[in-house]
Amino acid sequence: MAISSAVLRCSIGVICYNEEQNIANLLDALLAQKLERVELSEIIVVSSACTDGTDEIVQAYTQKDARIRLLTQSQREGKSSAINLFLEHATCEILVVESGDTILAEDSLEKLIMVFVDYKVGAAGGRPMPLNAEQGFMGYAVHALWRMHHRMALLSPKLGEVIAFRKLMHKIPVHSAVDEASIEAIIRAKRLRLRYVPDALIYNKGPQNLADFIKQRRRIYNGHLWLKDMESYRVSSQDGAILASVLVQELVNAPHKVHYLFLLLALEGYCRLLGALDYYVLRRNPYRWDIAQSTKKLV
Repeated sequence: MAISSAVLRCSIGVICYNEEQNIANLLDALLAQKLERVELSEIIVVSSACTDGTDEIVQAYTQKDARIRLLTQSQREGKSSAINLFLEHATCEILVVESGDTILAEDSLEKLIMVFVDYKVGAAGGRPMPLNAEQGFMGYAVHALWRMHHRMALLSPKLGEVIAFRKLMHKIPVHSAVDEASIEAIIRAKRLRLRYVPDALIYNKGPQNLADFIKQRRRIYNGHLWLKDMESYRVSSQDGAILASVLVQELVNAPHKVHYLFLLLALEGYCRLLGALDYYVLRRNPYRWDIAQSTKKLV
């Protein structure tokens, strides 16, 4: 059942920590969105104690467009804390959280927001598309992970990088290192649907070196373990049947790269082992995580 055909208003929260290499491109992409039935009412940039030129760049944009606002945190308290600051100040009933190291395709916002004409939809996400070159093992690893993420989301929506949702909460768990999954958990607890919108493209950049890849995957698995214990919520990548299905598809579609696939599986297993060690033994919670610097500069 759908609601009326009125224009849907949304607020976007852009979460930043030292994003001077990308923030201008991100804001330009938001201001250039092709919108017909969606109104972008405000863009709230939350700067988490940035020490580069991010704040100055955003301040210049606030002079160009009154919809853009800058909120700053004097201390870096983690992405979930920054999202909570956005939730406190956002005025629309449909919200979008975008990471500062992404860029939306020109029609993605409209496609994401229009799914909310169905009142049973509580959250939606698009399809991340890595800008990395696909040569070599690291290029394959990044593209293969996002291909499998796409196939997984087609089976059971798994949202990431940019997430749109109804404003049904005042805050999310501040110690969550997997903010999108925490929002998923809240939406599902309210018995609303998640919607994956595969043609709403989100450009990002995956790790370009092994150290950043391990750092990122280790943190994500730790966060999923925390979410399972603290919020009793399991993401679809923890479902063995779904994982097996997407792995078979990857093998069938790229049999000539089977050696890379098995190397990727071994590496992912190693990262999950480290994440489990961090969570169960070392009692680490990476909600203020080390930045993977090679993911930051998008073209």
